[in-house]
Amino acid sequence: MTFSLQTLLIDGKPTGCAEIGGKAYRLTDLGAPARVADLFEDWPRWEAHLKAAKPSAGALPDGLTVLAPLQYPGKILCAGANYYDHSAEMGVQDLRKEAQRLFFFFKPPRNAVVGPGATVRKPIATKAMDWEIELALVIGKTARNVSEAEAMNYVAAYTVAIDFSARDHNRAPETFYKLDWVAGKAHDTCCPMGPRLIPASAIGDAMDLALKLTVNGETKQNARTSGMIFNIAEQISTASRIMTLDPGDVILTGTPAGVGAPKQTFLSVGDAVTAEIEKIGTLAVTIQPEG
Repeated sequence: MTFSLQTLLIDGKPTGCAEIGGKAYRLTDLGAPARVADLFEDWPRWEAHLKAAKPSAGALPDGLTVLAPLQYPGKILCAGANYYDHSAEMGVQDLRKEAQRLFFFFKPPRNAVVGPGATVRKPIATKAMDWEIELALVIGKTARNVSEAEAMNYVAAYTVAIDFSARDHNRAPETFYKLDWVAGKAHDTCCPMGPRLIPASAIGDAMDLALKLTVNGETKQNARTSGMIFNIAEQISTASRIMTLDPGDVILTGTPAGVGAPKQTFLSVGDAVTAEIEKIGTLAVTIQPEG
């Protein structure tokens, strides 16, 4: 039986749940750990368990508040400039793969991750808040120095993520380094995820999924994951040579063309941003005042 994972707010507490047949059930009512994060400590066991689950307790009511499905990742690694068309729109002259280098930056997991709704606060003092839809993956077993051939075996699940950034804070032209990734990318609430996690086994080819992002109903990004420069296996393999990837870590795999920076079109308080990825679902957030 197919299932997906959510975290819902029940009696004021984040509660791990599984969606089965269009209905949500507490993980504990299915004989699984209470938190979604705990499933990834032994993902093969719990994936098989939930696939075989036959709910005996009643389904949860509709309309409960949906939180970020993973409370919280251990690490969040984000692949930068990893789509050919996005690199082109950002001014990269030589678009050959061999001319590129895969690099990552961090987002703070407990402070940046939020779920759908009126959850994202505009970074303090920014005048250039930008959007990036990203396919996010969750690591399902410890990965260290894994090969590209084996890398996909380490993916437990996928979700939708939006990487919000402060482009003006990211730039540091007066410094030796020219860029400040923490100031540009590490703001509170600026990594919404959700609304659910889909097991990798249910996705099929994650390198050919449609992605679409709209701002106030206007389509800004519309592409497929096949446009990545470095594919998912290459990202996992490369990251695992830098550091150990632990169960429950998350990798954001890059964004396609259509961000605001090239046209100097940025977000304002009250803007509605909707990100949709094929086979996963739609993540919708609204920008709140800075804080």
